[in-house]
Amino acid sequence: MIRVLIVDDEPLIAQAHRSYVERVPEFVVHSVVHSGNAAVRAVTAANATDQPIDLVLLDIGLPDASGLDVASALGGLRPSPDIIAVTSARDLEVVRSAVARGIVLYLLKPFTFAAFRDKLERYLEYRAALPAGESAVSQHDIDRAMSALRTSDDRAAAPKGFASQTLGLVAASVRDSEGPVTAAEVAASVGVSRVTAWRYLEKLADDGMLTRETEYGRAGRPQVRYRRT
Repeated sequence: MIRVLIVDDEPLIAQAHRSYVERVPEFVVHSVVHSGNAAVRAVTAANATDQPIDLVLLDIGLPDASGLDVASALGGLRPSPDIIAVTSARDLEVVRSAVARGIVLYLLKPFTFAAFRDKLERYLEYRAALPAGESAVSQHDIDRAMSALRTSDDRAAAPKGFASQTLGLVAASVRDSEGPVTAAEVAASVGVSRVTAWRYLEKLADDGMLTRETEYGRAGRPQVRYRRT
């Protein structure tokens, strides 16, 4: 699970963000704070445990400090969390400064739940593209991770209820496998839940991009495997 810290000085908005996070699979709210100093303290305290914060949803306009300065402070911690700016700040210089401080995604207020979920799903794809526990990554891993963070017309054209990047990652997982794979195997490869992997595999199979192979064991339910067409 991705542990999330929500930082917003408006309690009602922070609570709304909390409810949004709780509706997205694979994410859990670690805590909610309302100032920059509290955010740094929360991440520092979490780092002292074996469950550090993975992601910070950070407002830029905080009462005690600029969110950009908070991002810099968080970036100096080890381990340092990833940051998604959730803000109404539209100034170009603010956006450029956010990128320079390592903020991976930028979500403008106000937004719909669908837009919020899209950002979290893209972030999940980004994490899944980078091998866990590795000290070095390949160019392929880097390209996949950066692609997951980019917006494209393909994403906008994705079927309702599906994200283009996730479709691509699921399809690539099947393509790169040595043989037919199960939803559980794809889920582990891509970094999503088994149910999510199954939904995308079924979509690709319905579209004719994958074929289903039913495997009958000695006991239990038949197991479905997917192979590239």
